Amino acid sequence: MTEVAQPKIMKVLADATNTMAEGEALQLIDRHNPATTEGAYLTVIRSKTAKLFEAAALLGAILSKSNTPIEHAMGQYGMHLGTAFQLIDDILDYSGNTEKSGKQLGNDLSQGKVTLPSFIFCKMNPKEVRLVRQVIKEGGESRLAEIQKLIESTGGIEYTMSFARTEVERAQKSLSVLPESPFREGAYALAQFALERTH
Repeated sequence: MTEVAQPKIMKVLADATNTMAEGEALQLIDRHNPATTEGAYLTVIRSKTAKLFEAAALLGAILSKSNTPIEHAMGQYGMHLGTAFQLIDDILDYSGNTEKSGKQLGNDLSQGKVTLPSFIFCKMNPKEVRLVRQVIKEGGESRLAEIQKLIESTGGIEYTMSFARTEVERAQKSLSVLPESPFREGAYALAQFALERTH
């Protein structure tokens, strides 16, 4: 930030840092809270992952001395891309391949984090909600395998994937204001990769 010495860039990074810190605090407050809402979950991921992506994309536009509409478009691109990235990350926590991702399945749930797949499951399966809520509240790894199967068998994964797909489409649509170039194609492909990744 200091090497670039541009007030506009410093403001973007400072705002992103503040928003991400607020998002982290909100996530900590909501940890082990089975009564959290979809809106609260989305606020957290848009304040953390999505805000970081938004700042990165926006800084590229600022550094290239793009006009205001392109700056805005790139900020939107980053925000939607970051949201989709986190949604897929949350899906992979339940249905990913541990060897490919290097991430232990069920890690979010064992830490008491409510993500969209588990939230949708709780909303759609009242009979099994008590079990999931108990694990969210208490944390730990007890009965995680059982819960993973339950979440996969309901609409939680599909709902979250559909949400991520919409976010990717919005990210790609944001690129329409950019002139045709390999860079625009690369950004478009990056958004598609965020949706289709397995790790």
